[in-house]
Amino acid sequence: MSHTHSHPNSQKNLLFSIILNIVITVSQVVGGFLSGSLALLSDALHNFTDVVSLIISYVASKFSAKSATSDKTFGYKRAEIMAAFVNSASLIIIAVILIKESFIHFFNPRVINSDLVIWLSALAIVGNGLSVLLLLKDRKTNMNLTSAYFHLLTDMLASVAVLAGGLLMKFYGVYWVDSVLTFLIAVYLIFVGVNLFKNSFKVLMLYTPTHIEIEDIVTKINALPLVKNMHHVHIWQLNENELHLEAEIDFEEDITLSKFDKLLVQIEKILLSEYGINHITIQPEFDKSDNKNIIVQD
Repeated sequence: MSHTHSHPNSQKNLLFSIILNIVITVSQVVGGFLSGSLALLSDALHNFTDVVSLIISYVASKFSAKSATSDKTFGYKRAEIMAAFVNSASLIIIAVILIKESFIHFFNPRVINSDLVIWLSALAIVGNGLSVLLLLKDRKTNMNLTSAYFHLLTDMLASVAVLAGGLLMKFYGVYWVDSVLTFLIAVYLIFVGVNLFKNSFKVLMLYTPTHIEIEDIVTKINALPLVKNMHHVHIWQLNENELHLEAEIDFEEDITLSKFDKLLVQIEKILLSEYGINHITIQPEFDKSDNKNIIVQD
């Protein structure tokens, strides 16, 4: 699990990528209409979603750094997760639209100005390639930047395919390839979008992270001196940097607060070093009659 926050360089790279993608999008929209290429317009539409998603990512990275307040005790730490969720959903929606249009145009192919397709797809490759390089280092720091990175990488690969299609249309006159490329771009969009959607959805729904086995944690904590039973456990991921655990622990004896603090240090060490859990809340109990199940549904 990553423990790196978005930093000023990442934000500057995002801002520069936004400007690049605005230029690419406008150029491809104009070129798509002038050339009659659906693949070029599809690439432009995809680039437009990148502009929107990058703006969301940029704003989210700014908001996530804001301090917590009395009415927002977690601050805006989930802003980037929300951005990743929106970005991935937009990828899937756009992909469905592209698949529909590709089928329509495949059975009704049109003559396309291949020169415009070639030059504008080359421009998109350069612009998106530069954006990908800018985010390459930071792509693993959080879901938000991962989402933005994959948007741009997909765009670059799509532009390479559009360039190849433009060359085929120019030299061989196979205009149906424009629809085939559109379909392939859309399928890849769905593949990337679904994975990002699932990951961000799990975090938003407070699912237990996949790398953690709650029963394993309970077994290790129960083996500590004076610990009788760990129960009513909740584990969730707040964002890319914080993994939380709250639980109740029955003790064999009516221990003092100082003795509990010493045990708590041991518990925190185990949870952090072995599971990456860095925010821990334990409710100590002695001879209390309550539900002792590991998972308790209130």
